[in-house]
Amino acid sequence: MKSTELAIRMKREEFNIKPYVKQIDTVAAEWPATTNYLYLTYNGLNHDLNFNDQHIMVLGSGVYRIGSSVEFDWCAVGCLRELRRLGKKTIMVNYNPETVSTDYDMSDRLY
Repeated sequence: MKSTELAIRMKREEFNIKPYVKQIDTVAAEWPATTNYLYLTYNGLNHDLNFNDQHIMVLGSGVYRIGSSVEFDWCAVGCLRELRRLGKKTIMVNYNPETVSTDYDMSDRLY
């Protein structure tokens, strides 16, 4: 199939196909759990949480690179801590699970 990311995005917008936010169940349904570990999926009918409050999004540094990753992640951690000190709600976006910024208690929402 030959297509581009832009062509697929345009089709999603044309047909009003939007992703839903879901929470990761970290306790395998043994008891109710509400974590801030979140993911996007097109396989859903509703969001697992509400979007009533304003948040500030912090973008992570991505994959580890020897010699430079820790410094970039520490910048994200410092940003999250300062925003929290200022009373702001935060969203952390980082696909590297081995970083401090992706700890469950560093942000209000984690993608």
